[in-house]
Amino acid sequence: MITRFFVPFRQLRQQPTIVVDSTGTGAALTLAHWRGAATPALLRDDTSAGSVLRALRQPATPGLAAPAVTANHFDVDGFVGVWALLNPELALEHEHLLRLVATLGDFREINWADPLADQALRLVCWLNAEEKARFYEPFGAPARRRREDEASAEKFEWFLPRFAGVLLDPETGRAAWEPEYLRVSQGVALMQSPATTLRRYPEVGLVVVRTPRPVPYYALFGPTAGADMVLSLYDGQRYEFEYKYTTWIDLESRPTLPRLPLAALATRLNDQELAPHRWTFDGVTDTGPLLRLSGKALTKPQRYADPDQRPIHASSIPAEQLEAEVVAFFRSRYAGIRPRRYWSWAEIREVGGGE
Repeated sequence: MITRFFVPFRQLRQQPTIVVDSTGTGAALTLAHWRGAATPALLRDDTSAGSVLRALRQPATPGLAAPAVTANHFDVDGFVGVWALLNPELALEHEHLLRLVATLGDFREINWADPLADQALRLVCWLNAEEKARFYEPFGAPARRRREDEASAEKFEWFLPRFAGVLLDPETGRAAWEPEYLRVSQGVALMQSPATTLRRYPEVGLVVVRTPRPVPYYALFGPTAGADMVLSLYDGQRYEFEYKYTTWIDLESRPTLPRLPLAALATRLNDQELAPHRWTFDGVTDTGPLLRLSGKALTKPQRYADPDQRPIHASSIPAEQLEAEVVAFFRSRYAGIRPRRYWSWAEIREVGGGE
């Protein structure tokens, strides 16, 4: 049996190394869902952890015998992949649960009817809480004048020897996971209540969620699985639109439409907006581009944080009118474009007119 060990990303070329949820020159094997990553075709999966689990079931995979494992950042999906390579037997024993954890962590999606969904949420909330309490929030390294590929190594070194204990007995981590778990559970209850309605526009991959107040992503995105855009309509004419992370990576399970630049849609909404704020948007290469009324510009950590953790300003545009504008924009721009797998960033920019 191979005994593997974790190395910081800067040590990638010092020994044969498997790269997880990242790309790097000189990798013995890449197991990542990043767009254009050199993951072997038979190992492609929606999550990087999923590719790792596929590889563990194919021990003859070239490069899998490399003793070192690394990643250039810390997040739930990447961590699960790294941990699984270091703990292969336990990982395969809990494969379904680990797949749920990775998907919830990266896409914020989960089927709450799954018998292991609750345990997956507890594990993700534990990872989130301990990461923020002991280190820094996701995308927070630059504000601390540190490189993510270097600073994240400290997170791996702390979590790797501790994760199995919480995996096998979540109660040992209750003090950490419970606050976020309860907040998400309240959001799930709201999303499943008569106060929330969903309208689906599958021809453009959009789900419109109408619910009284912002909720955590784990609650908001759960029922939107299979779609790649979410328009959230909250009471008080507060709105946000978002491209999900499913269109940042090479999704394996289904074809997708390419992201479109949001400048023209923002201009159209600003032409109608009477509120003091302006509609602003993120570029197509952002992990989760938002279109929203801006006040003070959000930092990347704030944009990554849950909708109920940031200000959402009131618009003068009625909800029905806003929904109609968004749907009409994407129906028009996606006309004649067929969904497919493995869009390159160059192709995405070409579809968007070079923006």
